[in-house]
Amino acid sequence: MQTLTRQPLTRLQLDLLKVFDQEMNETDILAIKQLLVQYFANKAIGLADDVWIKNNRAEDDGSGF
Repeated sequence: MQTLTRQPLTRLQLDLLKVFDQEMNETDILAIKQLLVQYFANKAIGLADDVWIKNNRAEDDGSGF
């Protein structure tokens, strides 16, 4: 049987637990989820843009991609 090793919570996890330590309505929960999704989407787009620039691509290079 595999033994799980518990790691301490990260600072982010602790901060999120503090935020969610209070009762919230469904609207607030959905708004927070949307903020997190948007943050990570923007971060991913930024990383993709960096790769695009690094590979000397231009948005209008005519490649069709």
